This record gives sequence, C-alpha cells and structure tokens, in this order.
Amino acid sequence: MGRLFIAEKPSVAKAIAAELGKASRSDGYLCCGNDVITWCFGHMLELASPDEYTSDDVPRSKAGRKRWRVDELPIIPDKWKSHPKETARKQLKIMGSLLKRADLTEVVHAGDPDREGQLLVDEVLAHFKNRKPTRRYWVSAQDPVTVRRGLSSLENNSQYQGWASAARARARADWLTGMNLSRAYTLASERSGAGALLTIGRVQTPTLALVVQRDQDIESFVSIPFYTLEATFIHKVGKFCGTWQPADDQAGLDSEGRLLDKAVADSIIAKVQGKQGVVSVFKQQRRSQPHPLAFSLADITLLGSRIYGFSAEETLKACQSLYEKHKLTSYPRTDTGYLPESQFADAPTVLASLRSMHSGLQSAIDGADTAILSRTWNDKQVTAHHGIIPTQYKSSLSALTDTERKLYELIVRRYIAQFYPEHQFMATTIEVLIKAERFRSYGKRILVEGWRTVLSSGHSDKEQALPAVALKDKVDCDNVMRRDAKTKPPARFNEGTLIQAMANIHRYIVEAAQKKVLREGDGIGTSATRASIISELKRRTYLETSGKHIISTTLGRSLCSALPEVLKSAVSTAVNERLLKEIETGAPEFDAFLRAHETFIRGQVCSVNQSAIVVKGAESQQSGKKPKKRQSLAVSKHKCNACSKGLVRRPSVKAKGDWWWGCSGFPECKNTYRDKAGKPVF
Repeated sequence: MGRLFIAEKPSVAKAIAAELGKASRSDGYLCCGNDVITWCFGHMLELASPDEYTSDDVPRSKAGRKRWRVDELPIIPDKWKSHPKETARKQLKIMGSLLKRADLTEVVHAGDPDREGQLLVDEVLAHFKNRKPTRRYWVSAQDPVTVRRGLSSLENNSQYQGWASAARARARADWLTGMNLSRAYTLASERSGAGALLTIGRVQTPTLALVVQRDQDIESFVSIPFYTLEATFIHKVGKFCGTWQPADDQAGLDSEGRLLDKAVADSIIAKVQGKQGVVSVFKQQRRSQPHPLAFSLADITLLGSRIYGFSAEETLKACQSLYEKHKLTSYPRTDTGYLPESQFADAPTVLASLRSMHSGLQSAIDGADTAILSRTWNDKQVTAHHGIIPTQYKSSLSALTDTERKLYELIVRRYIAQFYPEHQFMATTIEVLIKAERFRSYGKRILVEGWRTVLSSGHSDKEQALPAVALKDKVDCDNVMRRDAKTKPPARFNEGTLIQAMANIHRYIVEAAQKKVLREGDGIGTSATRASIISELKRRTYLETSGKHIISTTLGRSLCSALPEVLKSAVSTAVNERLLKEIETGAPEFDAFLRAHETFIRGQVCSVNQSAIVVKGAESQQSGKKPKKRQSLAVSKHKCNACSKGLVRRPSVKAKGDWWWGCSGFPECKNTYRDKAGKPVF
C-alpha cells in the first residue's frame, strides 16, 4: 500500500479511481495499484448531545432522554466530545484499519473544497490519531481533466487547517446557540402553558425574522394614489414621448418625489397641452453592458425560482447531481460567479464537448469567439470555489431529469455567452422645457447585440428609439396623458429571493456603519447551507409555502415577537461569518471567538430564564399540518391570588379531560388552582 485517499463521498472516490488506473473493489474501499481510495458519507462524527454534559441525576423521559431543566443551563462544555454517527461506524472501522497499515506512506485528504469538506476528513484523521504525512486534493469539479489536474497538484494539508478551524468554530457556536437557547425558550414557553418546541439558530432565526418582517410590512402597507404625466412631442423629424420631471420645490410631492395631488397634475396638463416647447438637453453616449458572471448558487437559485418556480432545495439537489452524478458541471455550493484565469484556455475543449451534446445550441456555440476574455475570468475575485460552469465531460442529456436539464441549459448558455462581445448600444437623453415644465425622454439604439444573442430570453428593451434632434429645436406638445397609479407593497419572498436576501443582507440594514460592514461580507449563512436552513424553518412550521411564495406562520411570528433583537438581527450573525472568514485564512482567533460566544450565550440564557414566553400556533408544529384555526394557550384575565400575575389553564397529565390552573409567574410563584367550568376556583 502506498497512498490512502480519503474522499468526502463515494462519487469522488470513483472519479479519482478512474484516473489512477484499473480499480478493484473491496468492502469500503477501492484499490488502484499501490493506491487505496476510501470514502466518507459526509460528516462521520457528530458533536455529543447535551445529555453527556449534564448531571446523571436528571430524570429521563420515556424515550430515555434527560428532561430539560432550567438549572442545567447554560450547558458549556469544558472539553468538547464527539462520537461516530451510528450509520458511519462500519465505514469508520474500515478507514481506521487502513490508516493503521504499516505499508501506508501517505494520506491524501480528498474532501470537498470548502470548510466542511476540510473538517469532515480532518476529524476522521484526528479520531484515529493519524501521524502519516497528509496532502490535500482540492478540486471543484469531477470531470476527468479537473481530476487529473488535482492529482498532479497536491499540496500539504497543513495549509488548509484554517478552513477546518473555521468549520469547527462554526459548529461549536451553532451548538451553543441551538442547544442552550432552544432549551431555554422552550422551557419558558412551557411556563406559560404553550408547550411548543422553540428552536433558535444563529442563521435560522435571522432568516425567519426577514420573512416575518416582510409579511408584516405587506399587511400594514397602505396604498397611496399618485400620478405621472406622459407627453407626446412632435419634432420635424418624428415623434417621441417624455415623462414629466418635477422641480425640487414642486408642490404636492411626497418624500420620494411622487406627485400625490391630482389637481396639480391636471393643472400641468392644461398648462402644456398644445403648447410649443424647446429641446433643453440632448445627450448621446455609446455604452456597453458587460457579460453577466457565471452562476453562483444564489444566482442560479434565484433564476430557477423566477423562471421555473424551483425551490432552493430542488435547485441545490439538481446542481449537486449535475456535479456529482453526471460530472457535467463544476462544484455548485459557491458564493461567487468569477472564474480562475487558468481555466480560460479550456474554453475550446469545453465548447467542443458541449457542441457534441447540444444540437439545439450548435449555432450559438459556432458563434462563440474563444479569444474574448470577459470580466468573469478574474483570479483576484475567486475564493475557495469559482462560478458554476460546464465541464469537458460528455454524457447523454437523456439521463438528466427535467429539473437538471433546465438548470444545465441555464449554466451552459451563461458559459457560452462569455465568448460573445459585450452588449453595446447608443443611449440618448432628451429634455424638453415647455412653459417652465420639464419632460425627459430616454432612448436606446442597439449597436451590437453581443452576449444577449445567447441569453435573449431574459432581457427586453423598454426604451424608445428617439429621433435625432438638436439643442433649442422647437417641438409641439401633441398630447399629455395622466396615468393614475398606486404605491405597491413589497413583494413576498420566494425561495430564490429569500436566498438572495440572505446573501445580500446589507440591503435590509438601516444603520450606515453596519450596512458597510455587511456589504463587504458574504451575508448570513453560506451558499452551502442556505437552502437547508429554509427547509428546516418549514419543517419546524415557522414558515410555509403559499403558491411560489414563502410566508411566516402564526408560530413563526409569535416566536419572533418573543425574541430579543440581538437574536433576530442579521448584524451579529454576519459579523460572526466575517470572524469565521478570518479564522479560515489562518488568523489565530479560534479561542477568542468561542469565548465571546460563550459569554453571549450566558447572558441570553440568564435573561430568558426569568420570563415566560407566550406563543401562538403551537398545534401546527405538533401535527405538522396547517391548522384550520390557530389558537394559543395564553395567559388569561384571571389573576393569581398570591402575586397578581395572569393564570394559565392547563390539561391534566393524570386524568384525561381534566384541567387545572397555574400561575404564569412559575417557577417564582408555584400557586395552582382547581378548574370548574373553565374558570379557576379560588
């Protein structure tokens, strides 16, 4: 045995084996000459549950789990424990025996090229106390050419330890948040009689808050009528239309410059109708529109949702299959659309492969010019991953599902478009001054269609073709039309726009300094986790789908209203992501990051332990279905004789159908009362 490759998943192991030579299969690994390739199934180890850090004297439920208690919180491990996942024990044993072989000369870490991919193999090596030299195989596609390049450019695994440290810090911070605050808020809910399982997450909760705030903005929105004026002007060489532009001191405007006074609009019409004006501004400028970047995961999720109505989970699953199963595209869990300049030379080969598979795109491919270097190719903008692009691998498109085929064509078209010229046009602006009123016209004349030839379905030009006029030319106002409109509420989120909002969270922040920090960051969550976070919020019945939209449930809103702003704010979450990025690049901030997070958790637990949380809609969580009518177990109008706090009516666990009343001030006040005809007996 020479080298031992440890791949993140079986498909990566097979791709490597295909390039190393003829492989023979054994139980849990492949042999290629002196090389052996084994594999993980994602994370093989998991952090220990809170039960392993709490007292053995705590009573247990029927399922064998320790009952949650306020006095156990916060749970902050002195020494973190992890264990093999039950489903991974057999494969881990195989990997352990391979790592202990005396003839092993070198280990090759073949995890995916990201934080989690680095950690999941590193934690296996640490679990077996590996001391063998370890190198890193780091590629973002599984086609033969990319695999061969990766095998020929192995680096020392120690160069990537920052990635593993960032993933470890993220996992522990999420554990501290989720385990402690979920328990604390659930126990606070029980004190009010609601009995809802309330889960809190470092990224999950701010994401929920985004949707709740959007829904509330829509429901509280009051539509306001406003008016625009469009005039048709006659010039000696042709007609054109212009839109009225209010002066800075114009009466009847709101703070956003909309005209709200109908009488003012009508007076302007009467003022300029049939009158002669003069061209006060005439500008022409040749402009170009650069190529769209290759897809990031957020970008293709947004487009897939807008065009086809795909959910974030559907898009991620299909893109993962195109990369992993079909080997037709590069690594999908990327947050950038830029490409490494070294791959530019591959374009002729990639296009030739695409031409042999896509009869419907042969004309577009034939029109591509591989000498064109678009802005997409930029080493300075490439992070651990690059944009999603097609590979050189040839396969039958009939093997793709409908979803995979549609997304694959989007990816292919975006790639082909990089080898067309920039879209070029002549932009024209005309302003007409008539009776002191100003009207502005925009025009566009296409000079070079360019890359839009390939992506024409997603673009349309609304600007008119303006005639050639000159300054001070006379024009006649032929007609003025008042258009009545109403302000519209913001659009509800769908899965694509919600992921885009998570990635561009700075747009939802008001404070300028925080907005600047967040604009320079990567939003909340990562490209690899955002779809799963939305799915988890739906599974917990905090969010639900309504057609193509995502809306908050009563339970989700109720939870949000009970939480302090610091847990809902995207600012703290995004700042954490920035710190994780610093750890990723090798900054020695791992311990400081966790200490700060532990201090934060202690403060939050202390605060919530002193309260009772009232939530609504808990029964939808228990049934997993949307209820016909959501009700809540809330504090009643009846007051406790001892402390005057509201009482809560609760079902008896001993006698089915019986009820009793308890004080909402529990555990400080433990008074209880019998129930009679739905009222407490004092």
